[in-house]
Amino acid sequence: MNMQAIMKQAQAMQKDMMKIKEEIDKTEFEGESSFVKVKINGKKELLEVKINSDNIDKDDIEILQDMIVVATNQAMQKVDKMTESKMSKYGNIPGLF
Repeated sequence: MNMQAIMKQAQAMQKDMMKIKEEIDKTEFEGESSFVKVKINGKKELLEVKINSDNIDKDDIEILQDMIVVATNQAMQKVDKMTESKMSKYGNIPGLF
């Protein structure tokens, strides 16, 4: 294989990886435990929290759900920042992280 063929193959692979990443980013995923159900997207952003409990006032549940969404997204952003800072020494490889 010559260098041009290798570069074309790498570009095609990068294009496929970006397409897959976009598809995953748009997908919604759900997780569930005894009292809590969450929904996130492929970007690891928390979209929704549902708390199923008859012992908590409905207004309190809505406020708690919103607070969980904000706190979780803030924590996920911190993970992304640390990952970016620690992995930057390896260069920017699109689709790797």
